[in-house]
Amino acid sequence: MRNLLLAALTFTLAACGQTDLAARSRTPALTAQGVRTSSSMNNLQISGTAVYDLSASTCSGPPGGYEDFVSYPGLVLSGSLQGCLYTKVDTHKETPSGVYLEEGREVFVGSLNGGPIGVFATTYTFESKFSMGTEVRGRCQHPLVAGSGTGGFAGATGRLDLKDIVADPSDIYYIYRGHISLR
Repeated sequence: MRNLLLAALTFTLAACGQTDLAARSRTPALTAQGVRTSSSMNNLQISGTAVYDLSASTCSGPPGGYEDFVSYPGLVLSGSLQGCLYTKVDTHKETPSGVYLEEGREVFVGSLNGGPIGVFATTYTFESKFSMGTEVRGRCQHPLVAGSGTGGFAGATGRLDLKDIVADPSDIYYIYRGHISLR
């Protein structure tokens, strides 16, 4: 069953094909809103879209120290976050009813609202439902790992939530929302 689900997921990701997020006008990217003080940016609301970079033309590979975060192609984020998210699956489980559960770790390389480039790590929990080998819905939660931020994300805390948009199984993309605080 796992191989069938992974094959379906791989097929679905491969069928997506498009990595130009600017061309996806149906989901406008939103900018972060927050309060900037002289020493910090607190609780910035973030949102945007994401799509797998199947050609590796934008996300060429994870940063040093995260070389094994290649369980999936890099995920190109657009909107409040601009950059690439790389994934390492730690555990997965499926049920006879088609529920797929996955946990792992990720690293993001990029910027927040066009600011300085940086890196932060997350842990994540992914939940999805498959029917006859096709994803019906999916979502995941990604709390930032305390102390993992560097560069533009030094001292970052917060959380990202991603939702799979699967209205057309051959064209899955993702929306994200959440918040980040920089200290």
